[in-house]
Amino acid sequence: MADKAKAADFLLYDEETGTYRMDPEQAVRDDVEKHYWKHVGLMVAKDWRLYVMLIPMILVFLFWRYFPMYELLGSFKVADEVKPVAEQYFAGFSYFRRLLVGGDSLSADFWRAFRNTFLLSFYGLLFGFPAPIILALFFNEIRSNMMRSIYQVLTYLPKFMSTVVMTSLTTLLVRQGSIISGMGVISKALVALGLISHDVGQAGLLNQPQFFRAIYQITGIWEGAGYGSIVFFAAIIAISPTSYEAAQIDGAGKMAQMRYVVLPSILSTIVIMLITHIGGLLSIGYEKVLLLYNSNTYITADVVSTFAQRYGILGANKGLASASEMLNNVVGMLLVIGANTIARKASNTSLY
Repeated sequence: MADKAKAADFLLYDEETGTYRMDPEQAVRDDVEKHYWKHVGLMVAKDWRLYVMLIPMILVFLFWRYFPMYELLGSFKVADEVKPVAEQYFAGFSYFRRLLVGGDSLSADFWRAFRNTFLLSFYGLLFGFPAPIILALFFNEIRSNMMRSIYQVLTYLPKFMSTVVMTSLTTLLVRQGSIISGMGVISKALVALGLISHDVGQAGLLNQPQFFRAIYQITGIWEGAGYGSIVFFAAIIAISPTSYEAAQIDGAGKMAQMRYVVLPSILSTIVIMLITHIGGLLSIGYEKVLLLYNSNTYITADVVSTFAQRYGILGANKGLASASEMLNNVVGMLLVIGANTIARKASNTSLY
């Protein structure tokens, strides 16, 4: 039987007085634990303005992130427009089985949408993620502050345009030819360079499945590269000038300074941003795809979000739509965990 804890196990014996006393460090820890909530209350009262400013964001997360999770129960219930989700009949994993191993056209459409979602996200990560880094490196080499500000504002502007405006501009640039209006500027340029045939340009690039992914990625870089460069440029300007001076003394030119000074200094920022991008790898919104695709380009353009919109809203089957989005989000969560684990083991830099 284990011995009972004694006071002597936690106290220090004073040989001069023959008494026991508490270790000063332990006394401080006990005092902190005893008055923990008092300290928290004083800290909140001191910075109450900051916590008041935090309330709107908390409400946003509650109403648009956490409360909607209740509707995920619809993935396991038989859809009924009259009854609330909690009172609907439990259907188990029937929707998931039908999507994954159904063997019918619905299952084939889901796997096609899942493959397109992954490919669009992967190409966006492959080509879109380095673009802000390269742009930030270019901004760092511009010596005139006024010219740098002008270029930065010009690259930021597309991010502040609505998705409808961006897709409308894209449609005008690559539109099909007609009697009233000719081909778009991009289509004409590609035909003139011999990259596409006149018949393809006349039919419209957005009506050709093989061009959808390229158009989606190019417009994505156009829209987000400038805005995404803000984080990397902030990390670059925080580098100490002595690092550049040491590299110059060693005979390093501009490219060598980028390679051996700038990139290693912002590596932790790159890793964190990469993990967050991988986290959203399968989170392609339906808005842009819905405005750009059509029935001719389903084979390469249909993604999980548009699949859910088509079957959930237009097809009145919310259970299938919820199940498809839930599968998509679960895979995305696993990708985040995997990427974070690999980054932590490889570079001791991680998101959590």
